[in-house]
Amino acid sequence: MILLTFNMMNMEAETKNGIQISNEERLKITEDNTKAILRILDIHDIKATFFVEISIAEKCKNLIKAISGRGHEIAFYNKNSSLQDIEQTKKSMQDFLEKQVRGIRQKDLKLPSEDLKLLEFNYISNIDNANILFPLKRLERNTEIVEEEGISIVPESISPYSQLPYNDFVFQMLPMNYYQNMVFETLKNEEFVLIYLNTWQFTDFKKYKFKIPFYRRLFSGRKMEDKLDALLSWINEKELATSRMKDYIF
Repeated sequence: MILLTFNMMNMEAETKNGIQISNEERLKITEDNTKAILRILDIHDIKATFFVEISIAEKCKNLIKAISGRGHEIAFYNKNSSLQDIEQTKKSMQDFLEKQVRGIRQKDLKLPSEDLKLLEFNYISNIDNANILFPLKRLERNTEIVEEEGISIVPESISPYSQLPYNDFVFQMLPMNYYQNMVFETLKNEEFVLIYLNTWQFTDFKKYKFKIPFYRRLFSGRKMEDKLDALLSWINEKELATSRMKDYIF
């Protein structure tokens, strides 16, 4: 099973040469990138899970409604929000969507699973920082879903052959043929492959002068759209099964 997920968040990097990009403009970039992703998903009729960063959820309700209306799952991405903020946003979004928000993703700040269970989340998707050093590491960790305090903990997927994680950086940098082979071989040994990308990777960095490392600019923007399109075409061609997170876990 392929679990395709997207982290919907604003680009927070500084800008070059004193150019100003307001918070409103950053949100507009995020929304435009998300719409580009939705178009590609629609073309291939594949459903995904969108992890919306807590701080922007209330600001893009209409887009979130459109994502949910197309059959995709809405979950949350917690960057640095408090439990109270998460609880308030979860209640507001559930009332708005008239659907339960079951999942939450964490990276740098990892809140206790028992606290998230009290907020009625059903699963936690924990991810790590992704940078240029990842290909140099041999990663050894559990890739199976486990139960903790009555909540499912979903780890990152790792290729058992290359030992590369299926994170945003690896997708952006690897040639698509190699990536596809990695997915295919992993599915022979693992029950699922969890793939995650960030909406900001679809930004046109020639147009928007953010100060980011050169390797993060490579294959971004339209090239990311083309890579996603190629992956989804391959998934359908090989008749590989895909699922939203909540459907697979429950």
